[in-house]
Amino acid sequence: MIKVGQKAPAFEETAYVSGEFKTVKLSDYKGKWTVLFFYPLDFTFICPTEIERFAQLENDFKKHNAVILAASTDSEFSHKAWYQSDSRLKGVKYPVIADTCHRLSSAYGVLVAGKGIALRGTFIIDPEGTLRYSVVSDLSVGRSVQETLRVLQALQTGELCPVHWEPGEKTLGKA
Repeated sequence: MIKVGQKAPAFEETAYVSGEFKTVKLSDYKGKWTVLFFYPLDFTFICPTEIERFAQLENDFKKHNAVILAASTDSEFSHKAWYQSDSRLKGVKYPVIADTCHRLSSAYGVLVAGKGIALRGTFIIDPEGTLRYSVVSDLSVGRSVQETLRVLQALQTGELCPVHWEPGEKTLGKA
């Protein structure tokens, strides 16, 4: 499994993006911060709440030179059917990767063996392609998108940021 401080695994996968299928590569985002999050399955209960919240905060991520990429082990066709039929997902503009061969979920250590689905993994990759943040949680617990944004902002300071640090507050100095 990839560890913080290591180069993020490169990938080239098919994604659903605003009604179309496109090829997405990590290298497409060189020079930007990348927030890659995995969710278990399309047509589920917790997943759309996270996906919708990432879409609601996408402009906040963009203000910090960050792109959002989602991934699940469902196909691009499943993504299209779900994203076009669920009103909560109609505003999603970021790519949703179809990891049907499980290459990506395996490389990031979130694949649930024997089930073919991904745990809820959140990864922040810096503009040089180094993994700077990694959180993986159980299938039953949704993640805090606001916390992901806060962590991105903290990483971008290059300084030591205490618990509950928020942008504009004092840091503890240089890292």
